[in-house]
Amino acid sequence: MPETGFLARLEPLVTRYRTEVAGPREHLALLRWQIGQRHALDERDTFPGHVTTSAFVLSPGHGQVLLIDHVVIGRWLQPGGHYEPAARFHESAAREAVEETGVAGLGLHPWHGGGDTPFAIDSHEVPGKPARGEPAHIHHDLQYLFLADPALPLVAQEEEVHAAAWKPLAALAEIAPLAFARLRSLAPAG
Repeated sequence: MPETGFLARLEPLVTRYRTEVAGPREHLALLRWQIGQRHALDERDTFPGHVTTSAFVLSPGHGQVLLIDHVVIGRWLQPGGHYEPAARFHESAAREAVEETGVAGLGLHPWHGGGDTPFAIDSHEVPGKPARGEPAHIHHDLQYLFLADPALPLVAQEEEVHAAAWKPLAALAEIAPLAFARLRSLAPAG
């Protein structure tokens, strides 16, 4: 059963995140409940929520972050999307970043220590798509840090992205406040 293997990987990852990374108010109650109920969280038609992955792609000095102007959502966000099968969760996030922006030379940030624990887990509500019979639901977003050279060219995936651009790190304050606060304590921008 595919979801059993997925949940067998996800459950200890969430436990490790809560023990080693999460702040005191990061309970992830709905995600943990859905794991306990054995929901197929790797399927985009699982409600009330399912797993997505995203990438905070930073310049080497952490002064810039690579963002996309999302076609459907209509605002600048970090690259990401619904989980796609991968040996490690961060590989799903990396694939989304490359597909959406064309970023070259993407490397997992040293913060991860070569492991797969997310930098942040953000469970947030997203609007549904009534035309597809999809209700408003929750994305349990596993967020990973990557490094890339902002001097290399980008190619936005025009079906989903109006543009891809390097922005000042401070742009994350409104987009991803938890990750932004955590990044600010990680290292000074340079």
